[in-house]
Amino acid sequence: MNHKRIIVAIIPLTLMSVTLSASPINTLLGDYAKTSDKPFSAERGQQLWTQEFPHTKSGTLRSCSVCHTNELTRKGKHQRTQKIIDPLAPSVKPSRLSDVKKVKKWLKRNCKWTLGRECTPQEKGDLLTFIQSK
Repeated sequence: MNHKRIIVAIIPLTLMSVTLSASPINTLLGDYAKTSDKPFSAERGQQLWTQEFPHTKSGTLRSCSVCHTNELTRKGKHQRTQKIIDPLAPSVKPSRLSDVKKVKKWLKRNCKWTLGRECTPQEKGDLLTFIQSK
């Protein structure tokens, strides 16, 4: 009889741990890994984060860090609109990487604005790995 109670108590805990490990970012990283050549790297993500890209029309240099800063635990400011941007670091704002649809939307928009093109799955994975590490 006691074994049945233990099993009944363990099943919800097991299901909860499976749910927690399948976070939205881990799901996205799994999707991007299917078409990436190598494992994702926070170091490559950081390099991409600070790399400057010339805007095709104006020639001004853009990088992720221009708006979001090099310190992801701090607020940033959009270069053109001057709008304040909340910190990206999940350690400061856990909701930042919690919605797959929003993460995909902002990666697409910000890659186009910064790099002048969409990021590759490898670049997205590296960037998310970098952001997630903060």
